[in-house]
Amino acid sequence: MKLQRKNRVRALAVGALAVSGALALTACGSDDTSGGGGAGAAKTSNIKCEGKGKLLASGSSAQKNAMDVWVQAYSGACKDTEINYQPTGSGAGVTTFLQGQTAFAGSDSPLKPDEVTKSKQVCKGGQAIDLPMVGGPVAVGYNVPGVDNLVLDAPTLSKIFNSEIKKWNDPAIKKLNPSAKLPDLKIQPFHRSDDSGTTDNFTKYLKAAGGWKHEPAKKWEGEGGQAASGSAGVSSQVKQTSGAISYFELSYATAGKIPTAKLDTGAKAPVDATVDNASKAISEATQVGKGNDLALKLNYNTKAEGAYPITLVTNEIACDKGNKPETLAATKSFLTYISSKDGQSALKELGYAPLPTEIADKVRKTVATLS
Repeated sequence: MKLQRKNRVRALAVGALAVSGALALTACGSDDTSGGGGAGAAKTSNIKCEGKGKLLASGSSAQKNAMDVWVQAYSGACKDTEINYQPTGSGAGVTTFLQGQTAFAGSDSPLKPDEVTKSKQVCKGGQAIDLPMVGGPVAVGYNVPGVDNLVLDAPTLSKIFNSEIKKWNDPAIKKLNPSAKLPDLKIQPFHRSDDSGTTDNFTKYLKAAGGWKHEPAKKWEGEGGQAASGSAGVSSQVKQTSGAISYFELSYATAGKIPTAKLDTGAKAPVDATVDNASKAISEATQVGKGNDLALKLNYNTKAEGAYPITLVTNEIACDKGNKPETLAATKSFLTYISSKDGQSALKELGYAPLPTEIADKVRKTVATLS
């Protein structure tokens, strides 16, 4: 039974890699309440079903693999609610929410002040707030024949993604990998074509630790390279392109069996992209949101032992007050579930970092006050 469950989780993750674009998961197709497609820890026994009808949401593709499991588990328990989450990217998700088209949005970057101001038109009597929900490492995946143990650092990555380092046997890469057999092969850097919170977090790391020449943003500003849509798109390109390198959530690397680089952060040893190492970095985050806004600020230049610096936290964006009456109950019910111990316990198996306990407690208390 355990093997069957693991196989089903793996199938889910591989499917997430292969399929890009919108994916609607509904309650009508499953009677399985055992834990969201076999994610053994995704228990549903404590789900309190409230509200009926269709719940539309969109945004971060970074959390897609987690959202797939959550939606299937929730829909299996709550037959009267259909949840449709579209992994359109953080920028598109926030835009759609601010247009009043969705009940909530997923974003890998906290709301900007102008977005909060604009949200007051949609959140009658209130405003949009950030609810941290999914944490995890942004892996640097690569496809270099004969190299399965690669070390990179922020300055080198900055030059690679700005087309200043063009060959895999460049002296800067050789210095970090003295025993590796680096080929005389062209580097093929891939970046996101859509406005992406993953891009925002990745470039914040490059800026903080690597001297990135551009301002961090959801929109890619680097020079050269090739583009693909969503985390599924860039990871697929790395998988099939010799010499490729890109950035995407660890779950996509795991699903595609894509090797990931260790990062030289200045700590005693290079750091792997793992859930536990991302958790060490997230534990250094500070809350910068005011009131019910729980937005976090990450330390991208951490040198703590074993702390992986390229991490992100995906926020669910919702109104603190003024949520649509027809979707409020279901929104609170679903967000309560995914921030619960049952919902969070499913994440580590999928390559994500569960929220630290004190943050998860704050999220649940805040969700309960949504109106």
